[in-house]
Amino acid sequence: MTQESVFALELVALGFGLVLLAAAALHDVAVRTIPNALPLLLAIDGTILRVLKGDIAWGLAASGAVFILAALCWRRGLMGGGDVKLLGAATLLVAPGMSVGLLLNVSLAGGALALIYLALRRAVAAPVPGRPAGLLRRILRTERRRVRAGGPLPYATSIAAGAIFTLFGA
Repeated sequence: MTQESVFALELVALGFGLVLLAAAALHDVAVRTIPNALPLLLAIDGTILRVLKGDIAWGLAASGAVFILAALCWRRGLMGGGDVKLLGAATLLVAPGMSVGLLLNVSLAGGALALIYLALRRAVAAPVPGRPAGLLRRILRTERRRVRAGGPLPYATSIAAGAIFTLFGA
């Protein structure tokens, strides 16, 4: 296989991984769950990417370590199970040496998300009674209720943002 074809495959794998992260983030915003298929596909995609990059052993070790740390957070009620799986899988998208940077970026994105939700909690008006038309309006109405009630945050958005910044940030 030529170097150009390996590079092309790496780009395809990376692009597919970004699509999966976006899908997980959108699903988490809409219904506060992450379908198991998304972290599974992301883990497979990330494994392929690590094989292409030649650092599969270190990639799997980093992903496993992040998964274990996230699972400990889940046990303490700090993260959802879908977030744990997504974060472990997302670790395979970045170079193993960037795993700590990924965790830092995800944490920063999560903190920013929390600040936004705290600010919105005071600014968002109560939903108007009645059934909204269209999926987007129903999602926005539900999100408005969640914000006002101090409901759980869609942390997949922070995982996606942290991964993107780790991959493409300065």
